[in-house]
Amino acid sequence: MRSWIVLAALAIARIAFGYQFQAVATLGPDLVTRFHLSYTAFGSLIGAYMLMGMFVALPLGFLGRRFGDRPVLASGLVLMVVGAAFDASATGPSGIVLGRGIGGVGAVAMIVLQGKIIADFFTGKRFMVGISVSACAFPIGVGLAQIVLPPVSHAFGWQAALATEALAPAIALVLFLSSYRQPHSVAAQPRGFSWPTRRECLLVVIAGSIWTAYTSGYSGYTSYVPSTLAARGESVAMIGLVLVIATWGNVPATMLGGGLAARFGGLRIFLIANAAVVIGMAGTALTGGPVGWAFLVGVVGSIHPGVIMAVGTLSARSENRAVGMGLFYSVYYLGGTISPTLCGYAADRLGGPEGGVLAAAVLSALTVPLFLLHRKLARHETMLARA
Repeated sequence: MRSWIVLAALAIARIAFGYQFQAVATLGPDLVTRFHLSYTAFGSLIGAYMLMGMFVALPLGFLGRRFGDRPVLASGLVLMVVGAAFDASATGPSGIVLGRGIGGVGAVAMIVLQGKIIADFFTGKRFMVGISVSACAFPIGVGLAQIVLPPVSHAFGWQAALATEALAPAIALVLFLSSYRQPHSVAAQPRGFSWPTRRECLLVVIAGSIWTAYTSGYSGYTSYVPSTLAARGESVAMIGLVLVIATWGNVPATMLGGGLAARFGGLRIFLIANAAVVIGMAGTALTGGPVGWAFLVGVVGSIHPGVIMAVGTLSARSENRAVGMGLFYSVYYLGGTISPTLCGYAADRLGGPEGGVLAAAVLSALTVPLFLLHRKLARHETMLARA
């Protein structure tokens, strides 16, 4: 029972991550106008949440290895709450950047260790369930931001809306501290310095690049769809519906995808989902009918995150996993910092926010050659590498 409570705490923390990351994008139509931002500057404001991750992900992996998962992950959740407080007290973009930077560092500590913790508590078929629950929690937070933030901002102002970022990490912190106890098998492992082998590092970096391309494309889509639809004259309700389908549709799809991958093979599920993502994003940017395209992106295109996360988590041995995931997320945060600005640059060059959505489709397409490369190089190391 304890393992499921720990998983619930991690899932809520991931929801908080999605909510905080999406907050600026959801409030984008107001913030761009209020502060006279170009789309490139707006993309940089979104990417500020990921900025420090490329520098601290690997050190946090070492800290988790040295001091244990509990203090490092709990400290990360505290920083997410503190970052939300800074966001709420900001008077302009620079203050928001500071708050997002602090909250983003906290999110790194949580994200780097969550896969390792799930692997420690869940083995065999239960591992795929646990990692899928974690993977689908992020889009729940993204969709929740689209539902909560606009009405709160309209009623009480954008600063009050950003203050709501503190709630989910605070809940996750209390639940995690009250439930987490280190498994005996993990406690018996030495806590000294341990670096993954060169082969493990290569597999982890490639797996991190797959996750980076996927999440960068997905985040680019959720970041620029609100502004794209607003520019076309769509209502707030329609924008909210599109984002909810594209995000909350992930939940059943990702959970189902784990079972489908076990039955039909990870490669088949991955390719089907990726095709749906790219087509759905391009369709959103170039044509009407955003609800149908959102279904393609959020439901059909969301059956493979668990496959990607499983490959990444299991690319390093158990004793090297904390450091391995630090390396994995160093790659992820580097891409996550740059990609919103790239999408914003595309939007500026193409004369509208739909350019950002098109750039997101291109980023998503990069996952295919990376996944095939990982599959070619991996032997027995990863659960789904040869599927």
